[in-house]
Amino acid sequence: MPKFNFALGNRHVSLSTGNPRVNQCQKPTGLIGRFILWRMNASHSKLTDWGLRHITIKPDATILDVGCGGGRTVDKLAATATAGRVYGVDFSDESVRATRRMNARWIDIGRVEIAHASVSALPFSSETFDVITAVETHFWWADLPGDLREILRVLKPDGQLALIAEIYKGANTLTSRLAEQQAAHIGMTLLGVDEHRDLLATAGLEDVQIDTDADKGWICATGRRATESGSNRRNPPLQVR
Repeated sequence: MPKFNFALGNRHVSLSTGNPRVNQCQKPTGLIGRFILWRMNASHSKLTDWGLRHITIKPDATILDVGCGGGRTVDKLAATATAGRVYGVDFSDESVRATRRMNARWIDIGRVEIAHASVSALPFSSETFDVITAVETHFWWADLPGDLREILRVLKPDGQLALIAEIYKGANTLTSRLAEQQAAHIGMTLLGVDEHRDLLATAGLEDVQIDTDADKGWICATGRRATESGSNRRNPPLQVR
C-alpha cells in the first residue's frame, strides 16, 4: 500500500489508508492528539491571522468557531471582539479540553464558551451569530452542503462566514498535491477555487469572495448571509440547546 509523508503546516502526517495518525488530524485523541493540537496552535497561527483579515469583526460581535481544535482561533477572536462573546465547538473531546485550557481566562470572565458538538447538529438557536469561522476543518466535514446549511441556520442575516485552509484542490504546493492524491482514501473533501465559490453561492451566501495565497497554498472563502427583505425583527438571544 502506498504511503506519502508530507508536512501539514509544521507537522508531518503519513497518508496511508487506515492509518490512525491521519484520523488524529480529523479527530484528535489521547497523547498523540494532544501533541497534534499543540502543533495546530503553532502552525495555523499565521494562516488564521491572514484569513481573519478578510472579514470584519465588530467589537460586540457574537462569534462561533466551528472545529475549534487547539483553541488558538477562539483566543484570537476573543481578543478582537473586545466586548463580544465567542463560542467554539468541536466533536473531539480532546479538542474541547485543549480549547478550554487555552481560553481559561476568557471563560472565567464569561467571554468564551466551548461545547462538544458536531457541525452537522449545532446546539444553538437559529440566527444567533454575527460571524462564523472554520479554520482547517471544512475539508473533513462528512456532508459539506448539508453542514453548510446547518451553519447558515445559526448565522444571522447579513452575518459573515469564513472558511480558511492551508490546502485546496489545484494549489501549486507539494502539501496540497499530496493531500489531493490521498483525499478519497482518508475522508477529505478538497475543493478548488471555483468549487468553493459555487458551494457558498449555492447555499445562498452573497458577496462571495475567494482569496488565495499562491505561494503558501492558503485559501479563504467568505460570504454573507442574505438579509431577509423587509425584515426588521431582532435576533433572539443565544440559547444553548
